[in-house]
Amino acid sequence: MMWHRLGAGLLIAVMIAIGPVACGQGEPPPETTQAPQTTPPPEGDYSYRIVNTYPHDRTAFTQGLVYDGGFLYESTGLYGSSSVRKVDPATGQVLQSFSLSSQYFGEGLTLWQDSLIQLTWQSKVGFVYDKDTFDLRRDFAYTTEGWGLTHDGSRLIMSDGTATLYFLDPATFAVLGQVNVHDGGTPVVRLNELEYIEGRVFANIWQTNKIVIINPADGEVTGWIDLTGLLTPEQAGGVAVDVLNGIAWDAAGGRLLVTGKLWPLLFEIELVPVS
Repeated sequence: MMWHRLGAGLLIAVMIAIGPVACGQGEPPPETTQAPQTTPPPEGDYSYRIVNTYPHDRTAFTQGLVYDGGFLYESTGLYGSSSVRKVDPATGQVLQSFSLSSQYFGEGLTLWQDSLIQLTWQSKVGFVYDKDTFDLRRDFAYTTEGWGLTHDGSRLIMSDGTATLYFLDPATFAVLGQVNVHDGGTPVVRLNELEYIEGRVFANIWQTNKIVIINPADGEVTGWIDLTGLLTPEQAGGVAVDVLNGIAWDAAGGRLLVTGKLWPLLFEIELVPVS
């Protein structure tokens, strides 16, 4: 478990890339609406140390990021530019892509079994693609805005920009429940891109350099990650970039992957506990 590595600095890889990265499941999930038992991370706050940097397509408005089988799967946004992509994380090369109709603004992405599931922002419609061919299998509706998307092995977990996380049935997309995210008694709003890691939900807080760590059982915040300064002005090259967004977890390699909208780099980092 990655949380047992605190003595060595809590080795996690964080990659800047676009689109959400969640890990797929090799076997069908159990028929339950309860999350599987995992080892939760220690409570507390974290800064970071950069381990590696990788190229990233700086035209990608990263909305969702997923890592699986050595590749990144990414959802990009903006009307007229939204897509789903398969990316080589080492080079940033886009290996495969599917463009959304210009009426849709792409948002969160997750990998469920052999399907990529993508949200859109205000259209209240999501799409299901074949992971290998990117063929569109179906669409589905929801009643809120669509922001971030991940899963815990049995349920999809969705954010809509508020302090609420929604749990969805991955077959029917029916809402199974919801939880309000709070730090103490204070609601934590603008929850954006999501990634489920070792029993916790990691969430970008829109328009900040922070990632919040959430216990999905009760919505309690158990820690904050401050990534201030991750992308320097020199690395941006004088070209405008947007906010930090995009979290992916390489479970086999013990690497956490993060990115930003229009960022030219993908970062691998080590989380450092803040005393």
